[in-house]
Amino acid sequence: MIEVKNLTKKYGDFVAVNDVSFTVNDGEVFAFLGPNGAGKSTTIKMLTTLLHPTSGSLTLNNIDPVSEPEKARRTFGIVFQDPSLDDDLTAWENIDLHGVLYDVPDAERHQRSEELLKFVDLWDRKDNYVKEFSGGMKRRLEIARGLLHKPKILFLDEPTTGLDTQTRSLLWERLQELNKTEKTTIFLTTHQMDEADRIATRIAIMDHGKIIAVGTSAELKKQTNTTFLDDAFLALTGKNIREQDADPTDHLKTMHRMRRR
Repeated sequence: MIEVKNLTKKYGDFVAVNDVSFTVNDGEVFAFLGPNGAGKSTTIKMLTTLLHPTSGSLTLNNIDPVSEPEKARRTFGIVFQDPSLDDDLTAWENIDLHGVLYDVPDAERHQRSEELLKFVDLWDRKDNYVKEFSGGMKRRLEIARGLLHKPKILFLDEPTTGLDTQTRSLLWERLQELNKTEKTTIFLTTHQMDEADRIATRIAIMDHGKIIAVGTSAELKKQTNTTFLDDAFLALTGKNIREQDADPTDHLKTMHRMRRR
């Protein structure tokens, strides 16, 4: 469903992503892990058409997102780490607008909106303004919205950051159900090791712009002779605190600050 070959992204002499290759199978739950500065955000931005690679190739459902970005966008849904809902619209209006933008026919859009709002336990709040919602409710609505156009792939960038344990559990219960019933491929980044350990079919660990290990949780533990995924992660990446994720905007801001000095 996702194929990445020798993917590289440079900003001048700065290499954010360095010759990365990996595949994600149809219907898989694939977790992308790495410390701050690893290059995860830059990789995801290239996969979701927000950035162009310097070199290498990538395909989503056999579509090249560089040459066919509009077609690629219709094959995936995405839930960003930062909120992206319109607080001044109701839950129904937010999800319905998404369907309009993706040209989902009226009857199908309305039926799908009802199904998804019920799926994420928000049907009884469909006419409430989003600004009245808790963080967990907003995250569930963003997931429902991202699924409206029936994407083959769902990208989740730190989907449970800031959520309480009960909401996290409900969220993953729903996503696992979705993965089983609709065979949606899920690509997620998370700092919650227990989530990756429990949810992911396979895990890719990235550091310093490179993929340093790929495998099931059990395979990564065996490779590092550890019992817990947290320990396997530290064994592979080290224990040093890193800077923020490699990102073109962050890097350019840093360069501007250095020049001003």
